[in-house]
Amino acid sequence: MKFSKAAVIGGGSFGTVVANILADNQIQTCQWLRDPDIAESINVQHANPKYLPDTALNPELSATTDLEQAIIGADVVFVSVPSRSVREVVSTFAHKLTPNQALVSTTKGIEPEKFLLMSQVLEELCPNNPVGVLSGPNLAKEIARRELAATVIASKNSDLRRNVQEGLSCSYFRVYASDDLFGVELSGALKNIYAIVSGFVAALGMGENSRSMIITRSLAEMSRFAVALGANPLTFLGLAGVGDLVVTCTSPLSRNYRVGYAIGEGKTLDQAVESLGEVAEGVNTLRYVRAKAAELDIYMPLVMGAYEVLFNGADPRRVAQGLMSGDHASDVEFALPKNKI
Repeated sequence: MKFSKAAVIGGGSFGTVVANILADNQIQTCQWLRDPDIAESINVQHANPKYLPDTALNPELSATTDLEQAIIGADVVFVSVPSRSVREVVSTFAHKLTPNQALVSTTKGIEPEKFLLMSQVLEELCPNNPVGVLSGPNLAKEIARRELAATVIASKNSDLRRNVQEGLSCSYFRVYASDDLFGVELSGALKNIYAIVSGFVAALGMGENSRSMIITRSLAEMSRFAVALGANPLTFLGLAGVGDLVVTCTSPLSRNYRVGYAIGEGKTLDQAVESLGEVAEGVNTLRYVRAKAAELDIYMPLVMGAYEVLFNGADPRRVAQGLMSGDHASDVEFALPKNKI
């Protein structure tokens, strides 16, 4: 059954974009926000003044600070809050869900205690509900301007995939499908680390060859890590992998890229995050992935180098330079294994 009613949990830029597309597609949509002033602005002035001040929102989009009001009767609930808040927020309404209500995460992060992706948190809290993930090269401000963009809906549930495709597709936003939930979501979380590294490289004035090397080795590194955890390497050739990686590693609209750029200019991590004014998921993801890579003995020189820069004050130039001094490696290790070089 197609979605007729939707909820979007979160008042940030991407959550607002998703809510607005749903409303434009004539799906009754309610957006939950913590901030009553922004909720009132969406309801009265049809704008989100904090995150998308220049975007006129659909007048039919409603907003509330009441979580239960937002989710009651919704066919699908999009969870679009920072990763550190997902468990807390979803726990408050999980017991109110009925089994036919679907959950879709748009959050690109990792819960550190058990190294859980957001879909795994949702499955743990809501075991009777179908779960999906929306991920891809989706800079919210560009989508808000109705510039052409695409995303991936990943789920084991074919009805959920199809319904999200129908519910979010429009003239400027296309939704592709995948059943590799883990790979799509993990690539969305990992690429934030490499956006920070690319920010270093740009701020230091390194050439296009250097930037290209960083991006392609980032793709090799994140796919190596994901395959070690059970993902399909082919997933990383699509929008959720290389597509998302390229946009976040090259665009100043990317929050993680801007953090890396600020550090490359000489700012401390605290100064870089403060100047951003928004959550940069890659900072925490870097901590968690470094620990997991060390635990599983996965070779990730960019992750290790970035960690030293952010948390131990190392020179950012050492990250790129470190790629030049490691063991000889194959270009695409899934095509040419290291033991056959």
